[in-house]
Amino acid sequence: MKTLLTFLLSLIAFASLLSADDTAVMDYNNETTCLIRELKVHKAPKWVAKIELAEGKKIYFSSPKSMFEFYHNPGKWPELAVKNEKSIKEILVMDYDTFKPVKAKAAFFVYGSNVTSPAGDDLVAFDSYKTAQEFAKAHNGKRVLGFREVSEALIRLLNGRI
Repeated sequence: MKTLLTFLLSLIAFASLLSADDTAVMDYNNETTCLIRELKVHKAPKWVAKIELAEGKKIYFSSPKSMFEFYHNPGKWPELAVKNEKSIKEILVMDYDTFKPVKAKAAFFVYGSNVTSPAGDDLVAFDSYKTAQEFAKAHNGKRVLGFREVSEALIRLLNGRI
């Protein structure tokens, strides 16, 4: 029995290594500030998100909601010169469960849970749909959404602007 358990744990660890993205890095420091809310992102590492622009500039956010706020309306920050999707090299969110950065476009977001970020009502990010579903069930989440399902209207709703 112990051998089987050891084998299964080894298999799970190996599978997680295969799905890990070693190139995804959240390289912020104690001075890194959220563009939207001007909060120090290191104070809530479970919530950090990052957009790296094609020319190399890195923009940090205190939560997925803040990142989507920028993503859906980058024109509010003309100094960053984000004209379209081609201006963005990479979007990362922190997996709430594992504390590992994951590509946001492949992540799953729990909407409507009883867990809040430094930005208030938010979307909780996960690398795995199954983990997101389990979290939603345990924390009264209303839906699990993919990246493309997170609309500007949903972000306005989370911000209390609808």
